[in-house]
Amino acid sequence: MKLNRILSTAAALALGLGAQAQIMTLKDCLEKGISESFQIKLVNISQEKAANNDSWLYAGGSPTLSATGSYSGTLSSNDATLRSDGSTTSNRNVLDHTLSAQLRADWTVFDGFSIQATRDRLEELHNQGEIQTRITIEDYIANLTTEYYNLVRQTIHLKNLEYAASLSKERLRISSERYDMGGNSRLEMQQAQVYFNSDSAKSLKQHESVASANIRINRLMSNWDLGSVHVAADTAINLITGLDYESLLEDMMEVNASLLKAESNRTIAQLDRRAVQSRNYPYLKLNASYGLTHNIYGNNTYSDRTNWGPSFGATMGINLISGKQRVQERNARLDELTADITIDQLKLQLRANLDDFWQAYQNNLMLLELQEQNLKTAQETMEIAQERYLLGNLSGLEMREAQKSLLDAEESLLQAQYDTKVCEISLLQISGRIMQYLE
Repeated sequence: MKLNRILSTAAALALGLGAQAQIMTLKDCLEKGISESFQIKLVNISQEKAANNDSWLYAGGSPTLSATGSYSGTLSSNDATLRSDGSTTSNRNVLDHTLSAQLRADWTVFDGFSIQATRDRLEELHNQGEIQTRITIEDYIANLTTEYYNLVRQTIHLKNLEYAASLSKERLRISSERYDMGGNSRLEMQQAQVYFNSDSAKSLKQHESVASANIRINRLMSNWDLGSVHVAADTAINLITGLDYESLLEDMMEVNASLLKAESNRTIAQLDRRAVQSRNYPYLKLNASYGLTHNIYGNNTYSDRTNWGPSFGATMGINLISGKQRVQERNARLDELTADITIDQLKLQLRANLDDFWQAYQNNLMLLELQEQNLKTAQETMEIAQERYLLGNLSGLEMREAQKSLLDAEESLLQAQYDTKVCEISLLQISGRIMQYLE
């Protein structure tokens, strides 16, 4: 039959892909993905830049040393009249040259604690860069873990549909034999053929969903070979047991990355305020240089002259009145207040999200238990229906209903398992435990 040839071709293709497929655990996917992800590479570069800036040199706390050299020339003409006798002396196109070189050192000894505040700010930005890297990695782990278990779900769904197609194929075989023996009507056999075709088409269509899940995993893992086939080592959606609301809440308030970043922003706001206030203090700057100047005269008593030697100095001052600075100080206080309010707002939002995830998680666990019981009942019903159908005590329509009930029960259980897993991932991420999937 034409359909059988199509199924045979699809099976051969599946076997060919299976020979090239990579069997990977969740940990394998995460480790490879974290090392190859473009997004994580970019955030690592930003973190490295923040680490480079975290120094006294960048904060301006060390002396600066510079070397300069210059040349200038003047071409002039002049007329000079003596007062005594009124005679005039004229000089035309006189060319003078000046060559100079200087080595100069400048050092800000004290700048009203501004340098210290800047240094502390750079250190906090370095710390914030590490937090941002952690946020990116945690988001990545949550996304890839969700996609991995989506692949598990789609693969199990494919197996369920293939099993349903095999049941329909067996029913078609029985119906055809009965028809040949005169025990069944042609309508019954044609109906069995329609159901078999429908189930086979669903099975073929599901291969597309499995392929799409693989493409999304390859994209997340920054794999240019988007057609690369991954086979999840997990054959079921396994859940982590022992999650406790109080411990999740405690961990969230202590180590949630978004909350740590908000607290880091408050620290930066405090340091910015210190930097503005530092302008109220006096400052002291030192400088020293060693220079060399060589002049070449076109018309002078001397043909040339060279000066060299050191110079040094100190500058001390204080800003007395600055209306702009007063505005900046008030704004800095408001920025600090904004950071405090943002932290409180985020804590409340995180608490609400945790409660939502926990409620959904608990409901899904109860639903999971009901779906497991429902599946057991559907399996027993299917076994009874198969026996009765073989004996001829059950109509094809009733057999189909039993088959559909089994498939619906399998899919409802699978959906409940996946929904529970997604809630679990969200709970671990918000509580800062998402790295647990790497263990």
